[in-house]
Amino acid sequence: MRHVRWESEEGEGIEHLAFDASGDAIRVESVVIGQRYGKAYGLCYTVHCDAQWRATYAAFRVMGGASLAIHGDGKGHWRDGEGRTLDALEGCIDIDIAATPFTNSLPIRRLGLKRGERRPIQVVYIAAPELRPVRVEQAYVCIEPDREYRYEGIFRKFTADLRVDEDGLVIDYPTLFRRLPPPARKR
Repeated sequence: MRHVRWESEEGEGIEHLAFDASGDAIRVESVVIGQRYGKAYGLCYTVHCDAQWRATYAAFRVMGGASLAIHGDGKGHWRDGEGRTLDALEGCIDIDIAATPFTNSLPIRRLGLKRGERRPIQVVYIAAPELRPVRVEQAYVCIEPDREYRYEGIFRKFTADLRVDEDGLVIDYPTLFRRLPPPARKR
């Protein structure tokens, strides 16, 4: 189990993520304390992926507010927490939680892009604290394999070059998130 923290560069905010990629699945639990449009929120989320980094489950809870659970089959078919088909999300394999840089790791790892390769994708986009899943178009470009990728938020005309570590976790997401150093160990 690995623990990672990010700090928001847009205002007050911090995330603590527990990441486990052992075995044949990826499991993440995280808590985000942040703000959006001047409104503070606390968000807990869990994401499960298969060994190919395809999202198969995600659950969200905003403190004192909304909750959401979605289930994916890794092939672009989604159901809500009640088992109802979510036709609007058909074809989306990845999820993008606006409150965290973690979900950029899913397409970065899943796509296996070669240097200079660009791939547009449809993703399930979830903003906090609203928690309404919507389909959006994004693209990723490999600048340096396993080190740097360009994220293109086509739906909002936003681009950022993301540095990642050996697990594909974002180190630096300019203007939005910055990885914090691990806490110093006491002797």
